[in-house]
Amino acid sequence: MFNKILIANRGEIACRVAATARRMAIRTVAVYSDADANAKHVSFCDEAVHIGGSAPKDSYLRWERIIEAAKATGAQAIHPGYGFLSENEEFAQACLDAGLVFIGPPASAIKAMGLKAESKRLMEKAGVPLVPGYHGSDQDPALLKREADRIGYPVLIKASAGGGGKGMRAVEKSEDFEAALASCKREAISSFGDDAVLVEKYAQRPRHIEIQVFGDSHGNYVYLFERDCSVQRRHQKVLEEAPAPGMTQAMRQQMGEAAVAAARAVNYVGAGTVEFIVEQRADGSMNFFFMEMNTRLQVEHPVTEAITGLDLVEWQLRVASGQKLPLAQEQLAICGHAIEARICAESPDNNFLPATGTLHVYQKPVCTNFERGAVRIDDGVREGDTISPYYDSMVAKLIVHGQTREEALARLDQALAQTHIVGLSTNVQFLRYVLRTPSFAQANLDTALIQREEALLFKQEPVGLALAAAAAIAQALLTEKAAEGSDPFSRRDGWQTHGVTQRRFEFEFQGAPAQAELRYLHDGALQLKVGELSGPLWFTKSGQGMDIEFAGQRLSVAVYPRGEVDHVFTARGATQITAIDLLAHAGEGQAETGRLSAPMPGKVVSFAVKAGDKVSKGQPLAVMEAMKMEHTIAAPADGVVQELLYAPGDQVVEGAELLRLAV
Repeated sequence: MFNKILIANRGEIACRVAATARRMAIRTVAVYSDADANAKHVSFCDEAVHIGGSAPKDSYLRWERIIEAAKATGAQAIHPGYGFLSENEEFAQACLDAGLVFIGPPASAIKAMGLKAESKRLMEKAGVPLVPGYHGSDQDPALLKREADRIGYPVLIKASAGGGGKGMRAVEKSEDFEAALASCKREAISSFGDDAVLVEKYAQRPRHIEIQVFGDSHGNYVYLFERDCSVQRRHQKVLEEAPAPGMTQAMRQQMGEAAVAAARAVNYVGAGTVEFIVEQRADGSMNFFFMEMNTRLQVEHPVTEAITGLDLVEWQLRVASGQKLPLAQEQLAICGHAIEARICAESPDNNFLPATGTLHVYQKPVCTNFERGAVRIDDGVREGDTISPYYDSMVAKLIVHGQTREEALARLDQALAQTHIVGLSTNVQFLRYVLRTPSFAQANLDTALIQREEALLFKQEPVGLALAAAAAIAQALLTEKAAEGSDPFSRRDGWQTHGVTQRRFEFEFQGAPAQAELRYLHDGALQLKVGELSGPLWFTKSGQGMDIEFAGQRLSVAVYPRGEVDHVFTARGATQITAIDLLAHAGEGQAETGRLSAPMPGKVVSFAVKAGDKVSKGQPLAVMEAMKMEHTIAAPADGVVQELLYAPGDQVVEGAELLRLAV
């Protein structure tokens, strides 16, 4: 076994690998960029080496510098994590040439499975079922369009060297193909340095089910059952669970044996995932097709660990050191049900636009890692850390396990309710909405679930104005009381010798103004009126939050004030309410119209218009790239383009005006 390994990654996966290494008494070396100088994974490891600038191409993709760091620190092996260099055959071979062990499959296996078109031809020879499509090397756009027309719409364009939903576009009709292809190729060259694509039939009501496989250098192979990853947005996974609901033992065995056949075909060693598209037929039966093989540990590996009781990183380390697989196929069994939720810095109500900012509040549920029946958090951040635009938007992975799917669902909803993040937009509330949809609750799964349940998932308000205002006022009163002195003249409880003291509060809630009136009664009670609702207000501090009762509703809340905004968290959901200081806001002008700004830091990819062009509301004007994804800037109204303020390739900060539009 190794004495020291270098982890060629960052964030939660670097911390995840380091945790297992520490348990196995293996020392760890972290690498970090300028942006990650104070990151959690740096302090989590025994040593750390700076490898370059903030952008991945200047640091985490510089494999020569990483190998130098491994040799300089005496590391015997390199764990690539996932993403970055984890599926780079040149890096795997360079490790071998440098006398280092690459904790992953051989370079030949990565190469064989890395190009989707090549891997599909290989799988066809191995007898693994394939989705109808074009996997050829001729990348002429006209040919690709003819092939798409031949296959029949809808089709899916996929970057041949891709993964993680990048360089992927679904196309519904022939006239949209060329624009989708161009966008797909741009994103593919940016993310993978290769713009080759393949075109496949887009299956109707498809499920995304993958099989975890493991091989060793002694020719042994096993499959560690399946994970359902059907709930996706932008072709990226949102929720993953194991085992897959509705999976029969016969189909599990068929898919498992097909996955092992795929691994054997390339002499695979280590952890890998074979991904299948599962077609759901009208008669209730299912048919599966090979999609791709990810030659690395997957983001969602914790759900497999939860149902098997195994540590897959430990298996990786043992296999890479030359040991045999710890267990044979007949020794593996499924226990219970596990679900993983990806907590991301993004705005679901704004097309899942990634968000950046500081984690001013980062409160997590109580966790017990690596135990069945537990709640587990895998993350690479701490309260006070900044989510930058340089890397993926994922903040943490929340994993739960229960004896049944229903138990796991309830535990996940409770754990999400206990997850409080302030400082940037996240998808925590959106995840809770997904869990409550009839489709997810009843395991009616497919990759279009989010679109199908759109009415239940977006622009919802779980708390309501009355309780939000009551919570904000109660928090303000608690803060005032804490600031009071010992003399009676410093008290702010509204006492006076005659009459009743009243206070007026102004708020903004869900984009609309709101008012509240608080009356201090002589017996010490409080009477609150919010809109048309009126009644006693009662509250008391409880732990880090408070218990509150108003208008016939009683619940526990936690309120985190940030400037004028109060962030309110309850068991039923979270919301924000803004306290308005009328004097401070007097005289402010109206928002500027016709201004089109960068929603976050990133790079200008292209403009679809020029100065003088007339445009219509909703018409695409520009494309930005940020957090490894392309984002289209559309016209907010009809107008005329006055001026383009940047050129393609320019880096811009959040809020930078990209072009001027006269409306």
